[in-house]
Amino acid sequence: MLSPGFFLTALAVLLATLAAWRQWDRRREEAVWRRLIALHAGTRQVFQAAMVDGLPEPAQRYFHYTIKVGTPLAPVVDVDMAGDIGLGAQEAPKYRPLQARQILASPHGFLWSMTSGAISGSDGALPGKSWTRFWLWNLIPVARATGPDHLRSSFGRLVADAVLWAPASLLPGNGVSWEALGEDCARVTVRHGLLEQAVDVHVNAEGAPVRVLFQRWSDANPQRHYQLQPFGGELSEFREFAGYRLPTCVIAGNHYGTAAYFPFFKVRVSAIRFPDAPPT
Repeated sequence: MLSPGFFLTALAVLLATLAAWRQWDRRREEAVWRRLIALHAGTRQVFQAAMVDGLPEPAQRYFHYTIKVGTPLAPVVDVDMAGDIGLGAQEAPKYRPLQARQILASPHGFLWSMTSGAISGSDGALPGKSWTRFWLWNLIPVARATGPDHLRSSFGRLVADAVLWAPASLLPGNGVSWEALGEDCARVTVRHGLLEQAVDVHVNAEGAPVRVLFQRWSDANPQRHYQLQPFGGELSEFREFAGYRLPTCVIAGNHYGTAAYFPFFKVRVSAIRFPDAPPT
């Protein structure tokens, strides 16, 4: 018969293993953060009106609203946010408070590091790979995902988030193109490697992007089957950050514009920074 001491030792080994695994995840997140910040270190170009000449008028309006002429181009963006995340479904949202920080370096990748009560972890993507890694009490893995479908879905999020907070990364060229969809709407398409994502940007009379909509490769459906389905949301409360006018209130979710719309993501941004060099 195994002694109580054996079970205590086995439990201690298990807890130590899980703690080491969690720490390994943290180290990987820190390395991704540094890598993404370093991608565009030393950028010295500034925004000029001529950079968007020839774009559809709604796209020109978007850029002239979001980037002041003479502002240094900052394709890497560091965003602090807090709000609510729905962990349930439309009929039972199960909203929980969240705090998060995100680094965006479109089209190369992003890292979203989030804490919600006892749950913490990250969503992220780099060229060729992406992941979801969340933990309960920093000891129990509760959500882990990766793979080609996950990467395609993550790239959609990256491009949509760039519309919100990294407009400099969407200037034409280098895999970015724009087309008109209407008087107040333009579609941006970003291509990077084998990935491609289009996002429809709806602007108001001033050029503020008040609504985004795109077809996202997602398994957020009753069948849990990856398919293209609408994702989008509403943007408001624009503020200026170092020459950029960006939304600080975002409400978004799956099946946007349909009866199944579930706005599971509701956040307010408290700070936006534009790092131009790796941290020391």
